[in-house]
Amino acid sequence: MKQLSWLWVVIATQLLLGCATPPPKDPENLCAIYQENRSWYKAAKNTRDKWGVPVHVPLAMMYQESSFKHNAAPPMEYFLGFIPIGRASDAYGYAQAKTMTWDDYVRETGNSWSSRSNFDDAMDFMGWFIYKSHQINGVSKWDARNQYLNYHEGWGGYKRKTYNQKAWLIKVADRVDARSKRYAAQYRTCQENLDSSWLWRLFFG
Repeated sequence: MKQLSWLWVVIATQLLLGCATPPPKDPENLCAIYQENRSWYKAAKNTRDKWGVPVHVPLAMMYQESSFKHNAAPPMEYFLGFIPIGRASDAYGYAQAKTMTWDDYVRETGNSWSSRSNFDDAMDFMGWFIYKSHQINGVSKWDARNQYLNYHEGWGGYKRKTYNQKAWLIKVADRVDARSKRYAAQYRTCQENLDSSWLWRLFFG
């Protein structure tokens, strides 16, 4: 009984630490990311099934936003170079979601227990946002470049083409698009392995 109790303690501890998973060792390789963190792959598949979003697009966007750090936030700003005055934005977590947008997501989905520092919730949030970008602005869920421009500028900003005044943002969106395409190519080489692993079926179904 004592050994069984310790087992449950270990399992509970792992669940509590799940939202604080360290960034993957090889963030440039989708196969390596999902092989290292199989629960992330389950979250990506759930997002695909729920929102019709391919597993590589939100991952490429998330890499750009947080480098897969669960507690990512904009840098602190300082007055006179040493007096902290706050951050430029309240964006936070894996998806660098702003509080107002996250609240909209929670209200629309009913996911009231969600957390921006939880990978599953962040992935679902990005799936929701990509789905909405498709519904509102007609952007393909597979179009990482224009999905990222929606994500950064908001649906209204994208419609007004505010990104045209931000050459740096265009370059970032192009990088996200290139990474998404690399991720997609990599996924084609390992999808069968990820889906057929006996360990995957046993623990993640």
